[in-house]
Amino acid sequence: MKGIIGKKVGMTSFFDADGRQHPCTVVEAGPCTVTQKKSDATDGYESVQLGFGETRDKHVTAPMAGHFKKAGTDAKKKLIEFRNYPLDLQPGDVVDASIFAEGDMVAVTGRSKGKGFQGVVKRHGFAGVGMRTHGQHNRGRAPGSIGASSYPSRVFKGMRMGGRTGFDRIQTKGLQVMKVMPGQNILLIRGTVPGPKGGTLIIESHAPVAKPAAAENNEA
Repeated sequence: MKGIIGKKVGMTSFFDADGRQHPCTVVEAGPCTVTQKKSDATDGYESVQLGFGETRDKHVTAPMAGHFKKAGTDAKKKLIEFRNYPLDLQPGDVVDASIFAEGDMVAVTGRSKGKGFQGVVKRHGFAGVGMRTHGQHNRGRAPGSIGASSYPSRVFKGMRMGGRTGFDRIQTKGLQVMKVMPGQNILLIRGTVPGPKGGTLIIESHAPVAKPAAAENNEA
């Protein structure tokens, strides 16, 4: 499965040959450097490790510095491993946006926007008490009671409460590459992808799922 690491730039509109407008996400795809190649003989499976984004040598550990030196490349911010990569690559090779073509179907993985610590109203859609009466000046968005008394004398796991919201790993499948600009390492992908502007994305080839043929009606 071919893939590349990228960065979300923003949204734009793309007009096809028929003049139809498509909302597209602009993705800076690569360039990525091959930092490691694994094989069945040494590692038990086939994969290619790609590095994306430059960083300073002092920001990586000594083992990782040796890892990058062995591959003959500078330190990278992000490392992602792709199994069964279709291209014959060696450490030090560079992969760019040209591995995809217009019309290819891809799956994009990223982190959703983080919203920090949120209460039950925003996190789970609680309605609150709905109205204020005497002595309830600060209970409008409170979660209310969360447990019983003598039995079971504890709070069940999974109780909907306040907590960290967002920054979840999300994959969107079935997206189409509308335009490839290899010179700028830009992909225009139809639709939206998870994450904020500047967020790291993983773009992988994704074959569309074939729909089952409709059953023939043999009734008289």
